[in-house]
Amino acid sequence: MSASDLDDAAAPIGPHDDEPHERGLNNRLNWLRASVLGANDGIVSTAGIVIGAVGATSDRTAIVIAGVAGLAAGAMSMGAGEYVSVSTQRDSELALLAKERRELRDEPEEELAELAGIYVGKGLDEALALEVAKALTAKDALGAHAEAELGIDPDDITSPWNAAFASTVSFTLGALLPLLTITLVSPSARVLVTVVAVVLALALTGWTSARLGYGKPGRAVARNIAGGLFAMAVTYAIGTALGTQIG
Repeated sequence: MSASDLDDAAAPIGPHDDEPHERGLNNRLNWLRASVLGANDGIVSTAGIVIGAVGATSDRTAIVIAGVAGLAAGAMSMGAGEYVSVSTQRDSELALLAKERRELRDEPEEELAELAGIYVGKGLDEALALEVAKALTAKDALGAHAEAELGIDPDDITSPWNAAFASTVSFTLGALLPLLTITLVSPSARVLVTVVAVVLALALTGWTSARLGYGKPGRAVARNIAGGLFAMAVTYAIGTALGTQIG
């Protein structure tokens, strides 16, 4: 059996043969995920704030203050939340890798048998599974065991700073859309223009998130738009009710 046959037998088979598998893919996907979610949250939350403010008052200054405050608070919250969440994930990955290193050092035969057993479970016969396990262990023991047992690439650990930065920037950019439309458009048309702009932006983020997750774009877009419209309707109703009572 040639080396290429071993590589083909050991390679995990996914649902998408054309997916990229190069190093660093995990961090890039994490960065994209944080960017899409941040932009989506920025659009929806800020649109809800400014639409609610319009329901309560026609004062442009008050609307801008509410929108800017929501943008700043939301961006900081998204960044901090992503940092904490991804840091926890990173700590767990590093702890699991440290445990795997110890096991490879102290129990190499048991670890080899465990790796071979994983490939047996994937459909290889025992002799071929052991041969594959030996070849992969000789090439990169930690990488082979971490990927097969833990689903972790030791050279592609998630970065909390990348996720936090991507989330903060994308939230800010997403939030600027409803903030600018609600303040720059004439009072008679600003609600309609803002709603239309938000719907289009949510359609884009919904389509992008579906593409990243290999889901159905139509369903994701519909959910995104429905959620955004519901949020704006609720905040506008609350703003109108509070504005009437306070006024």
